[in-house]
Formats: sequence, C-alpha cells, structure tokens
Amino acid sequence: MRQHLDLAAVETFVLVAELHSFTLASEALGMTQAGVSAQVRRLEAAMGRRLIDRTPRHVRLSTEGEAFLPLAQDLLAAQQSALEGVKVPGRELNIAISDHVAGPELPEIIARVNAHDPGLLLKVRVDFSSEVRKAFEQGDLDVAVIRQGARRDGDLLFEDCYGWYASRTARLAGKPLPLITVVETCGVRALAIRLLVRSNVPWVDAFRGGGVATAISAAAAGIGVLPLPRRLATAGLVEVGEALGLPALPPAKVAMLSRSVDGSTKGTVRTLRSAFRASVGCR
Repeated sequence: MRQHLDLAAVETFVLVAELHSFTLASEALGMTQAGVSAQVRRLEAAMGRRLIDRTPRHVRLSTEGEAFLPLAQDLLAAQQSALEGVKVPGRELNIAISDHVAGPELPEIIARVNAHDPGLLLKVRVDFSSEVRKAFEQGDLDVAVIRQGARRDGDLLFEDCYGWYASRTARLAGKPLPLITVVETCGVRALAIRLLVRSNVPWVDAFRGGGVATAISAAAAGIGVLPLPRRLATAGLVEVGEALGLPALPPAKVAMLSRSVDGSTKGTVRTLRSAFRASVGCR
C-alpha cells in the first residue's frame, strides 16, 4: 500500500529544524508546543526513523533528520508552487523595520519569511522608528518592527543591548564627549543626551545625520562615540562606556505592530515574528 506523508507534519519538522526550537516553531504555526511535538512524532512514526534528538537545552537533527531536511524543504516548495497556480495574484505584505533594528541578521530573516510563502510579494523598507510608526498608524504598512518608546504597545520581540562605541584609534580623553547620532528626532539620540546631561558628562555634536550605517562609518573613522546596539558594532569598534565613565545605556525593547491580514498571510507574519526572536537579541 502506498504511503503518504502528512505535509503539515513535514512543515512542522522543517520549522523546528530551521528555528532550532519547538517553542518558536509553535509560535510560527499558531500551535501549542505539545501539538508541535505530536506532529514531529507522527512524522517520525510514518518514516520509521528518529529525525530530531531532543535534549533539555538543544534541538538537534539526527543523522536521518539532516538527510531528510533538504528533501522536506523541496517537498514544501513543490506544494507551494502547485498552490500558486490557483491563488489570486497581487498578494503583498508591506513591512517596515527601524534602522536601529535592521542588522546583519535581516537578510536571513527576510529569506526565511519569503521561503514560507514564495507567492507573497514582500515590500520591505528600513527607516527611523518614528517614521515607521507614523506610516503604520496612517495605514501604509501591514507590519512595523520598531524600538518601543514610552508607548509599550505591540508584540515584544526581544531586547537589544546598547553600548557606547568608538574606533580603537579614537582619542577621546580630556575633552567633551564627541557624540555621533543620526537625525535630530532619533529616540536613541534623545536618550543618550538625557543620560549624559543627568550624569554631568560634557558633550558636543561631532556628527549627526544619515542612517545608522553612516553613523557607524563616522565612528569607525575616529570622529567620536556612537550609542549603538551591541550586535550592530562592526570590526574595529570597541565599547568605551566604562573606560570613559559614561552612564550605562539601558536595553531597548523591540516590538512588532501588525494589522489584520488574510488567513494565508497570518502564517507569514508569525514566521517573521519567530524569525526575529530566533535570530536577534542581547548577546
């Protein structure tokens, strides 16, 4: 008798394997963790082999699981291609991400989201948190990923650890702190200045403008000190806050705002949420 694989169980296995977590997979699928475990066990029973080795701290693929993963991904891709032939064209998801949130993990995150539903057109932009929130509130976005300010709304994704960064070659002692920030309305700038004033640390604007990437280049050039998420610090930048006696920068809470989308797109939004939680945060 011909055997058939449960594609829902295959999708569950692939998400657990890609996210390295039953918890994150359950969030992405909108299922309980027990339901995810049951799906994986059902697939293992159907195939007659163990695919995932579970430990209290880690999720690792077995040798059979490693071999099956690319085949499972191909199977899901083939299913998606078949479905695209009957879906209504023109589906899209508009996403905006804060400049201070978009880091080196972003290409992997977007690739994972795109793989979840290749027929969905992703429109992604990176901007300042204030502009992202404004666009979301005006109805121009489906999803916004921002640094939380005083308004603690949205779905908390992770906390970003911040520090004061400068070039190894920068000469900073014995003078007012040369501060590097982005635009005047940037929340990180406002927080940094507030902390410096409260701690009676003299400072001057050494560089202001552009986006985070431009500010990082200015810091790398030795112009001054940049308040920055730890994960965005590039090679050549070092944390100088303790050496200069600067006030500690608190971690920033990063949240996702989303509005109602159709049923087939909800899974993509859940995948985006889980991908951020799996890839980013204080380290």
